[in-house]
Amino acid sequence: MSSSLGATAFVIFGVLSVVTLKELNMQVTEPYMDEPFHVPQVQAYCNRDWSYWDPKITTPPGLYVLTILLKAVFIFKCRLSTLRLTPLLTLLVLPLATTHLLCYYKRIRPPPSIFTPTLDAVIISTFPIGWFFGFLYYTDVPSLLSVILTVVAASQGRHGAASMLGIISCTFRQTNIIWVLYAYASSQLMHLRFLRASPGGSKPAKLHDPPAQAAGLSDLIQSIHSAPMVLPDLLPAFVPYALTLALFCGFVIWNGGIVLGDKSNHVPCVISVAFATIMGWPALISGDGGWKMLVNVVRDRIFGNKRRMLVHVALSVAMGLSIKHYTIHHPFLLSDNRHYTFYVWRRVFLLHPVVPYLFIPGYVACAWIWFVRLGREQTLLQTLLLPLCTLPVLVPTPLLEPRYFLIPYILMRVQLVDVPTWGLLLEGLWYGLINAVTMYVFLYKEREGVGRFMW
Repeated sequence: MSSSLGATAFVIFGVLSVVTLKELNMQVTEPYMDEPFHVPQVQAYCNRDWSYWDPKITTPPGLYVLTILLKAVFIFKCRLSTLRLTPLLTLLVLPLATTHLLCYYKRIRPPPSIFTPTLDAVIISTFPIGWFFGFLYYTDVPSLLSVILTVVAASQGRHGAASMLGIISCTFRQTNIIWVLYAYASSQLMHLRFLRASPGGSKPAKLHDPPAQAAGLSDLIQSIHSAPMVLPDLLPAFVPYALTLALFCGFVIWNGGIVLGDKSNHVPCVISVAFATIMGWPALISGDGGWKMLVNVVRDRIFGNKRRMLVHVALSVAMGLSIKHYTIHHPFLLSDNRHYTFYVWRRVFLLHPVVPYLFIPGYVACAWIWFVRLGREQTLLQTLLLPLCTLPVLVPTPLLEPRYFLIPYILMRVQLVDVPTWGLLLEGLWYGLINAVTMYVFLYKEREGVGRFMW
């Protein structure tokens, strides 16, 4: 039943995606937003002008190289409408790759056919940020797919392949080097967990990594203290990734920094988990116990005793100081009124100086909701690894861009392994509603003097 649902959903997903791209090409006939930078660049490559580079482009040429390869296979001309096939094709492949990652976390075998994704893989691939940018000539979906493939290869113990895929992923986004290291670390944590749990795993565990739900602050301290003891056992698997890391460091030295082109638009900022909770609420509340269980557990985590309350008061004060001293009003965010974030920032966060601080309890609650849900099936370090890797990706990003949440969200969402069918269908309806509204507004509600609204 689940395989047939997945196959049916995949067909619907593919048909709707192709129809959407066709309509978008009819309505948006000129390059839009970032496309005026990407399109001339790839067209120069199509004309074999390999020396041309637009200094305003801040990402490596992976998207353009992929387009050139697809052009050689499908023999198309480098017009705007056909160039947009590149992200669309990666969007269509995304459910197939995501299926393997979901099955890895569920500890089950993938479907026998690689062309038959699971229902949850298709639903996750309709996540509004990824789905929307699957129709514009942007790097986001190809970058996401390359990261997913890297993590899948690492999870299967194919570390050489994961290293090569990781190098490819960095040609789409430089920050994907973090997700290459995440792929390695997550595979090793899972390896240690099941090695210890296997019948032959009689040796005492060198790494202290208890189940997340039963862990406390003292366990985290013990985990950090025990980590050096396990490093020698993990180094052999790291060797292929060392090549990727060395190449990346060489690029940074050669480029004089991690960012290509216009570096002035990349300065530090802090991003919260609230967005992930708003987008993923159907999957979060559909687990065992439902929303009532989540409310009770989160309330106990925060107000269970005086010690927890004091810890959260101190945490809230620290978050308040961070908001006060490190909030950056990015010039793009304040001036570009073609993005929804422009209005969210102006009409919510800038409504009154106290407003940003009012969200602090919500940020704390959202973080606990995800920890509780992900921690049901994972160890303490497995649950904390993704937030730890997300920080160096999002902290250097002052611009409130939902696209930057795409990879962290998908990698977090695939770890929710207990979402029932009704929860998946609710999630699909939620994503579908958002996709329908945002794409309708983008295509048909263009405002004179402003342009098209988009994420």
